[in-house]
Amino acid sequence: MQFDGYLPEPCLLHPEQITEYPDHLELSTELLEQLRQWSLPQAAEEDMDPQTFYDCVLSNAPGWKVAGWPAWNSTDPTPRPCPECGTGMEVLLTIATFEEGDDEARSWSAYETPDAEPPSGPAHFDPGQPTAAQIGSGYRQQLYICPAAPEHPHLELMT
Repeated sequence: MQFDGYLPEPCLLHPEQITEYPDHLELSTELLEQLRQWSLPQAAEEDMDPQTFYDCVLSNAPGWKVAGWPAWNSTDPTPRPCPECGTGMEVLLTIATFEEGDDEARSWSAYETPDAEPPSGPAHFDPGQPTAAQIGSGYRQQLYICPAAPEHPHLELMT
């Protein structure tokens, strides 16, 4: 195979609907300050600073996902206009190397309890990387679509 590591291994899919919020880089200074004030008690309970609490617990769920907010780990937020009509493109799919992020509070944990055993399966199974797909050096591949006309060309971005 030409791109070893890009073809996912068979694994079980357990989709769940979640609510996530935009990356802190997409928020105004005023809103960031309001969030900092609001999250001080919650962040203290988790022994985190308010910015880390927002980033780890509320914004940008890790892992594979359909739609949602883009993550800006390795690049700054940049508008992605449709090359055909200029409409702002939206994330259609995120393919991630890892299912769990740097979430110290485990708010995005795929298992109902932190001590839950992962499902049995192939010898390669790792709950943090169940598909065994490797995007770059541990990155995410985001596919963008034009909401005005899905037949327009798609864009991709590795973050």
